Amino acid sequence: MSELRGVGIGRGVAQGPVVRMAEALPAPENTPSTREADTERTRARDAVAAVAADLQKRAEAAGGAAQEVLEAQAMIAEDPTLQDEVDARIDDGASAEWAVHDAFAGFRATLEAVGGYLGERAADLDDIAQRVLARLQGVPAPGVPDPGHPFILVARDLAPADTALLNLDQVLALVTTDGGPTSHTAILARAKGIVAVVGAVDAAGLDDGTMVIVDASAGTVVSDPDSAQLERAAQRAAARDAAAHAPLTPGALADGTEISLLANLGKPADAADAVSRGAEGVGLFRTEFLFLSSSQAPTVEEQRASYQELLSAFPGKKVVVRMLDAGADKPLAFLNDAHEENPALGLRGLRSLRASEDILREQLTALAEADAATQADLWVMAPMVTTVEETKYFTDLAREFGLKTAGVMVEVPASALLADRVLAHADFASIGTNDLTQYTMAADRMLGSVAGFQDPWHPAVLRLVAEVGAAGARTGKPVGICGEAAADPLLAVVLVGLGATSLSMAPAALADVRHALSERSLDEAQRLAEVALAADDAAGARKAVAEATASLPSHQKETTS
Repeated sequence: MSELRGVGIGRGVAQGPVVRMAEALPAPENTPSTREADTERTRARDAVAAVAADLQKRAEAAGGAAQEVLEAQAMIAEDPTLQDEVDARIDDGASAEWAVHDAFAGFRATLEAVGGYLGERAADLDDIAQRVLARLQGVPAPGVPDPGHPFILVARDLAPADTALLNLDQVLALVTTDGGPTSHTAILARAKGIVAVVGAVDAAGLDDGTMVIVDASAGTVVSDPDSAQLERAAQRAAARDAAAHAPLTPGALADGTEISLLANLGKPADAADAVSRGAEGVGLFRTEFLFLSSSQAPTVEEQRASYQELLSAFPGKKVVVRMLDAGADKPLAFLNDAHEENPALGLRGLRSLRASEDILREQLTALAEADAATQADLWVMAPMVTTVEETKYFTDLAREFGLKTAGVMVEVPASALLADRVLAHADFASIGTNDLTQYTMAADRMLGSVAGFQDPWHPAVLRLVAEVGAAGARTGKPVGICGEAAADPLLAVVLVGLGATSLSMAPAALADVRHALSERSLDEAQRLAEVALAADDAAGARKAVAEATASLPSHQKETTS
């Protein structure tokens, strides 16, 4: 028996035999083509078009967060600039295979250098290129194996196209050697409720057929477990399944302290799934879907229709809508597409909206009209707020449009450290832990080389969360968490102990977080928060809290025994 460690996604546990993902196709030889250039161009374009169509088909079948990722991949595949690069290489005598391989590699390097949102897209190019090469060579694209029985999938990483359509009757759990808690694989695994451990470097040594237990709660992969370990894992899996199918109740701690459990949504069509999973409202509605696929800003009428559809799904419930979060790292021609050397620190979020205030005013107009036509409790918030002056600017403007509850996203240390002054003007604060971690740790969350720093468990990040929580308590203002951290059941308890009054997450994570909160009192959550803050690093904080939790009695068990 041996134990490997990584970062667990959720708190699930699964057991089964290992099946490894096939290795990527080898790079083609750079030998001159024996075909006419027109023939090679046609081959390349047909292959790209077929791959783009397949990705679009997968997107429509997947829905949710996976659909957005796959649609973005389909758009990248047919990017005109990329096609020009392929054509140029073919004109120089290259085969379609080499032209695609080399052009995609060059484009990938360019996007990595840009960083930010575009840097994130760079990793997707490898998967697209592999699919195009497989099409050209007439072989199956590298993907999820189908051994004909349930298995634990072990891979270096998983492409969004594969993660989106995993057969959950066959794939019992996912283990990757690469990636971190905010990687595409982690986000999609969390959204689909897949048991996963990512970043388990030593999993590269696992052989096909090896029996393993994947414990996301502990972040471990145990190989060749004994019968007692297998039995305990099976009991835990059964208990988790029972909790997932238990009657839906509002989020609360064991002592009755209410903690609203909300959903992060990317478009109105996702609302039904959130409601069915017991979401008490929406803690983050991303409005980017209306803007990112358009060559011009959507009209007030188009926006109002989408907002009204969303609000109608949550009568009487809180719905927090984030204003357009775009800018240099998500360039929009009608907002700001100027090149910036460091887009993560550039004109983004509220900064870019102030520079194009007409777009902000149109968005507020559409929200106010949708609010008047529905029964939801609409809250609006501005992204990337850094200063007290920015807070006052946005909240005053929102109230000018008759929107009664206006708040801000706390995503940079500056606004966290001045949270009491920010909350003197804002009605609430919502902490975006993904960006807060990025800016606290000076580690681009889209850059794989520094993924190890991108961990919301770091005590420096938690200390800033505590600052905001304390400011909320002093001012009597709500403090929510809407980053990926809220979906980690163990960390969710810590965040509540630091002062969070609501947690918002992918709908699939609601059951696990609801169960985790129900096992702890507020006093215990606060003690666990102190344990995390006393650690020196993220790994130490996670381990210390897990050990401290194991020593606490389970109130859930006490009330059901």
